[in-house]
Amino acid sequence: MKAIASALHSSLCLSPPLIPPSNPNFDQLTPKSKSILVNNPLYTQTHPNISLQFKEKILCLEILGIDSGKALALNPSLHSTSLDSIHAIILYLQSKGIQQKDLPKIFGMCPLILTSNIKTDLNPVFNFLSFDLGVPDHNFRKVINKCPRLLVSSVNDQLKPALSYLRRLGFKNFEGLAYNDPILLVSNVENTLIPKLEYLIELGFSRKEAVSMVLRCPALFTFSIENNYNPKIEYFLEEMKDNLEELKEFPQYFAFSLEKRIKPRHLEVLESGLKIPLSTMLKATDEEFNELIAHGKKTEFCSIVG
Repeated sequence: MKAIASALHSSLCLSPPLIPPSNPNFDQLTPKSKSILVNNPLYTQTHPNISLQFKEKILCLEILGIDSGKALALNPSLHSTSLDSIHAIILYLQSKGIQQKDLPKIFGMCPLILTSNIKTDLNPVFNFLSFDLGVPDHNFRKVINKCPRLLVSSVNDQLKPALSYLRRLGFKNFEGLAYNDPILLVSNVENTLIPKLEYLIELGFSRKEAVSMVLRCPALFTFSIENNYNPKIEYFLEEMKDNLEELKEFPQYFAFSLEKRIKPRHLEVLESGLKIPLSTMLKATDEEFNELIAHGKKTEFCSIVG
């Protein structure tokens, strides 16, 4: 089965031409492999005007695990891109350590990569990872899998300006940034990063305090003001009735689910009558949290009895 799948993949994606259904070799394929070919709507007789080359391209994407319909919708330029061009991009990414099993996710999230120019689009990104962020070649795969959007981001217009802004704020471990929070590098400075910092300042934190918070928890730059910040800050101030000092010390508060973590644990702590630091309440595992509550109640009971 693997040998046949490999041969099919090779015929579709690595060397033209595609085996047409009229070829005797087609009968040697497994039923599943035949189904991939003949059941694809672009290969049926209902689409007589679609060229064999275009069918090859679509089937190549499908066998790579890429939703061809979605890819074409998000990147119409795929209609006119040659299969050879797509092959070249795949081979280039593999030369950078990207594995074939990574391609469905990468191309699925960013089908624009399939029509990129290797010299002017992709090469500069890998040079940026290497020279500006200090990412060694063998870790390219880790970074790209974390954030495929890097491959469709302009180095001069997006990546370098974002890095410059983060550097001015005080970010220093750029390799760590690439591994853990590369999404910050593809975030627009004016429309995304600066507004999030200003939001924290508007809450009552000083600029220095707000900067310190995002340095400790870079994910703060990625949260939605409407869907994350506003409901959580409202619950924090109105229901938990805590002060901003705790958020300054534990900005990771915004990273926890309001409905699944913050509310139920706060209500349980409230019911127990215990005083538990915000960070302890949220960071503890379920088992640790339950033990904390049980131990606290036992201690309180013993002090009353004593």
